[in-house]
Amino acid sequence: MENQQEAPEQAPEETAVRRSRLDRRALIASVAGCAVLGGVLMLLPWERTVTRAPAPAPGAQALTAVTAGVPAALPDLAELIDDRESHLRAHPRDAQSWAVLGSAYVEQGRRTAEPGYYPRAEKALRTSLKVVAKGNAEALGGLAALANARRDFRAARTWAEAARKLEPKRWTTYPLLIDAHTGLGDYKAAHASLERLLELRSGPAVMARAAAVYRDRGWREDAAAQLADAAAGAEAPAEQAAYLERAGQLAWERGDREVALRHFQEAVRIDPDQRAAQAGQGRALAALGRPTEALNAYRAALAKQPCPQYALELGELYETLGLGQAARVQYDLLRAQVRSAAVGGADEELVLGQFEADHGDPRAAVRRLRAEWARQPGIAVADALGWALHRAGAHEEALRFAVTATDKAKGGGVRSALYAYHRGMIERDLKRQGPARRHLEEALRINPYFSAVRARAARAALAELGEPSSEELPVMDAKAG
Repeated sequence: MENQQEAPEQAPEETAVRRSRLDRRALIASVAGCAVLGGVLMLLPWERTVTRAPAPAPGAQALTAVTAGVPAALPDLAELIDDRESHLRAHPRDAQSWAVLGSAYVEQGRRTAEPGYYPRAEKALRTSLKVVAKGNAEALGGLAALANARRDFRAARTWAEAARKLEPKRWTTYPLLIDAHTGLGDYKAAHASLERLLELRSGPAVMARAAAVYRDRGWREDAAAQLADAAAGAEAPAEQAAYLERAGQLAWERGDREVALRHFQEAVRIDPDQRAAQAGQGRALAALGRPTEALNAYRAALAKQPCPQYALELGELYETLGLGQAARVQYDLLRAQVRSAAVGGADEELVLGQFEADHGDPRAAVRRLRAEWARQPGIAVADALGWALHRAGAHEEALRFAVTATDKAKGGGVRSALYAYHRGMIERDLKRQGPARRHLEEALRINPYFSAVRARAARAALAELGEPSSEELPVMDAKAG
């Protein structure tokens, strides 16, 4: 894999191979059967064609998904939870069922943004460890997944490392490590975990994990190819919809509004409970100048998955439409959601800090985000803290964090219009016209539609900066001519 700052054109042969592969797998959304023999889940290889599979038992599809760490349909999850709860009332010493129940609670909490599931998940997983204290990799992995869902990446790394040491060839541990390392800003370790995962396993779930790592390194074309193959090869609708949502997000990040919208719409068609895709529709529709549809999409997403990030985006959309009171309602909802998350042990300080920096108290944002940086110094936190410092007037310190978020040498390989915009605006206020112009132009080149308000501010700042002065232009070597 060749490191890329600007993704080059794909070679014709490689493009043809990928298109051929996609054509063969297009529109695959069938639900694969699963078998449970003696209480042990047997996962079918994703390449195998299954014919005349018997109808799965209630919750069996979710059991497959939860055990393999892939997205599960909400109705199937509810059936699985009911089934395991009923089973455990009669068999309270079944450690494996406690681990499955805990993992199902984690997935339910993640999909619904209902943090009340997380304490229940922790209780179930710790009960599993009490019943079987040694060799219980299932419970350790469940606790790692829970910590990642709560954005407690240090704890997630600790639990996942314990599971890995116990069973080094258990492939489902490595995606948990990837998420934990990424949250802590350790991209080298995330890539190493991916390489080990690729040695142990292939298939859609692994492709999707590879896509996330490639995206973080700036390899967007490779990430898009992996997600296309993952969506084509997914066996269950909920899994396919999740990969289509990620493909839509990737398209959105590079400014492909129509492509992003198609991915999001298809994801919702396949799985109506795919609320992240509904919020993605809101994002894309707003950029396409269809605000009424965008508002409806965001409201639908928030009605079933009250995620603080969606509330922030909807509030900002209301503001761009001149609906200040409606925006304030969403911001109040955001604060309430963050408080609710904290009660469930989840950390939503990042989105609250982002909100405070732009719409509240920048100094409060700095305090929150400094604490967040101390806990988990990922790239998203570096960008948010840098911007909060800038909004609070500490421009020099702000630039150090903005550089961390955008400089490949410091780990900031993500091609983010927002990160480039933040750095450019900080450099403008520091009177560094050349770098400011370069990063503001980069933001608009990456995604001209990344934010109605911020894109407008970037264009205004560029107009104010004007054309490069003679001092900024490169000096040509006389001999070169």
